[in-house]
Amino acid sequence: MKIRVLFILGILLATSMIASAEGYLAGVAVRDVTPSPLLPVSGGIGPSNPVEEQHGNLTVRAFAVQNGESTVVFVSSDFLGFPSALGNRVREKVHWIPGENILIGASHTHSAPDCYGFPDGKGGTSADPKYWDLVCNQMAAAIHSALASLRPVQLKINTGEARGKIAYNAYAEALYDPRCHVIQAVGSDGKPVVTLVNYAVHPEVLGSNAGICSPDLIWPMTERIEQELGGVAMFMNSAQGGMVTADNRKEDGSDSRTWDECLRIGHLLADEAMRIIGEADFQTESHLVVHASKVSFPVESREMLAVLEASPLKFELEDQSRITTTMNLVELGNAQILTIPGEALPNIGYYLKRQMQGEHNLLFGLTNDAFGYIMTRVDWGSFKRYQYITRVSLGEGTGEALITESIKLIDRTR
Repeated sequence: MKIRVLFILGILLATSMIASAEGYLAGVAVRDVTPSPLLPVSGGIGPSNPVEEQHGNLTVRAFAVQNGESTVVFVSSDFLGFPSALGNRVREKVHWIPGENILIGASHTHSAPDCYGFPDGKGGTSADPKYWDLVCNQMAAAIHSALASLRPVQLKINTGEARGKIAYNAYAEALYDPRCHVIQAVGSDGKPVVTLVNYAVHPEVLGSNAGICSPDLIWPMTERIEQELGGVAMFMNSAQGGMVTADNRKEDGSDSRTWDECLRIGHLLADEAMRIIGEADFQTESHLVVHASKVSFPVESREMLAVLEASPLKFELEDQSRITTTMNLVELGNAQILTIPGEALPNIGYYLKRQMQGEHNLLFGLTNDAFGYIMTRVDWGSFKRYQYITRVSLGEGTGEALITESIKLIDRTR
């Protein structure tokens, strides 16, 4: 085992020297984490729902980027959220780079097993700790494989408005960010190694009551890109809180909760992402800096506090009133990427993008943690429409705390 570790470290050292001379290196890996047999799926706080069938495979995907001595790994996972209580288990299994340089996000599908341990109303939970172990092991394996497969690449990064019937805000139809950001690493053979799509949307076309285990619209999105361009495709969500969801409305106003509708929306998002990145030039200069900061949020919601205290994950709380997580800001080429540990409302997303210093400014929502909805004090508990998202928010001070900590990270890059 020791010889194997030294051999791998030697490979990483050698590739780092190549990166210093030639620019970026990138590697990617995918692992299937579809439970067998299928497990109940979760759409939020409360009991999970039984499933009878599967559409698409639940996966974890790791995209490693290296430039000189700097390395970052972006990880996507097909879950409602992936809390740091599990993410840190993954980081403990990866010793090749600092844990704070591993950014783990969740797609927010409502058709995957519970990764929080939500109460089932009977004194227990529907979550399966053995399944958590499998996911953590597979995620660590994907990160290792991505790092071990680093190769010279050129990067393309672009931003454009995703056109068509993809997403809308169910609370205020036009109050959402239509911008789609795409990062693509292209190998020396001219073929994409990975295409990362960053867009704000709830993947809940099917919903947790459909009896289906699925990545929802994300599966057809990744399949379409991989079939058309090659390489691996992955998705990182953005500021999709309150309530930026998939536009699966039918003419009569009801929702179409079918797999065909997942295919339509997923394929359309893929086509738009490919169009947007197809208009981009290669980055002319290589630049990678990873900033990280430990941040603390007040837990003011009794309901959220009860969930945290009851979970078998045993979330660590400071004085029973605050919870700590890691936030990142990554400088990648002419882009900046800021992580958000939950579902920020779109107005917060717009504000943060305005403050960021990149030519392309990306928000990775539900990344490193997923602490429910993040809203400003003036929105918290203000409207009947906001009753649900207020209940599943840490508290009325969460939005301001997020903005304050984000600006501190952004200031490091000025």
